[in-house]
Amino acid sequence: MHPQPHPPHHRRRHPISIWLQPFLIGLVIVSAFVSCYVGLMRDPQPHRIPVAVTGPQLANKVQQALGDSIDVRRADSTAEARDALRHRDIVAVLGTGPHGKDLKLDVASANGLSTTTAVTKLVTAYAHGADQHLSVSDIVPLDRYDARGLAGFYVSFGVTLSGFALAQNVVGLSGLLHLRHRFTLMAVFAAASGLVAAAIAGPVLGAVPAPYLPLAFVLALLAAAAAFTTKMLATYVGPLGIPLATLLLLTVGNSTSGATIGTDLMPSGARTVSALLPPGAAVRAIADLSYFQSSHVLAPLATLILWAAGSAVLLAFRTTKQRPAAPTPHRARTDDTPVAHWADIDERHSAPGNGTTRHPAFTVPPKEPDTVLKASSDCV
Repeated sequence: MHPQPHPPHHRRRHPISIWLQPFLIGLVIVSAFVSCYVGLMRDPQPHRIPVAVTGPQLANKVQQALGDSIDVRRADSTAEARDALRHRDIVAVLGTGPHGKDLKLDVASANGLSTTTAVTKLVTAYAHGADQHLSVSDIVPLDRYDARGLAGFYVSFGVTLSGFALAQNVVGLSGLLHLRHRFTLMAVFAAASGLVAAAIAGPVLGAVPAPYLPLAFVLALLAAAAAFTTKMLATYVGPLGIPLATLLLLTVGNSTSGATIGTDLMPSGARTVSALLPPGAAVRAIADLSYFQSSHVLAPLATLILWAAGSAVLLAFRTTKQRPAAPTPHRARTDDTPVAHWADIDERHSAPGNGTTRHPAFTVPPKEPDTVLKASSDCV
């Protein structure tokens, strides 16, 4: 038998969808990133910023003058209002001076410079219209090494990014690691990421004045939420899971976290999303631990735990439902030449020297020398 000549090889042309999908995914991500970050900071408008006002007459005047820009909350005393400010129930306290003519505004720059600046501008405009002098005091200032109040945001962004990157690698290892090993890897990494990030931002650099262990716990929950959510989306959605996690966590989640622009200056939809996504919850928790005596830390912690635990449960449920199919041999034809493709072949059937593997059924045994000589003599 003589081997048949191979037909000329033609370059395979991929369908346009193979090129179009990554192209469109990249455009969607860059569009969402620019729209969220630049769009939210383009023209922030204060909407019902909570401000405590002492004195019923002053409260009525301020409410009429400023409208829906602030949410006037009447306070019986300045001490009570300042206590609410220190616990982050409000963002500013407005009252009259010692002589009843001048105005005094107490703010907490730990709420964020954008929010504090917006409140100060609004009250300054009111004082100018009322022909009154305004003095401003910051009773909850930012830390020395966190002058712009962005340290918590950058810490949470880095931890979210690390959890996202780990999950991408775990997706590639799904065929090599057992489910419990993947879970152990992500859980141990989340704990290590939280400990390292809290140590660098806190004791080493001194930019986040939160207690070390509570801060590490929050950051570990954030890393776990990012890792398990990314892995869960990749498991359920497939190749589109990673871009979807990029949009959800790194783009929308971080842009609406409330650090670069205060939540009180965002549209109502962005404020709602900010409280529900892990980055926004982490930024709030870090600020509460650092400056506001952990007054409202339970709600952000619950959000982070739900994302981490919920994603882990969904991931485990989906993975246990999937059963690997038994390896079955199949044949394929390439360039009109029969080739055997086997899922599981013993190494002892490998052809020497060429590194390829052949099944015994497709191996032609060589002729014995005696048989060849006998055939030749018969012909003679």
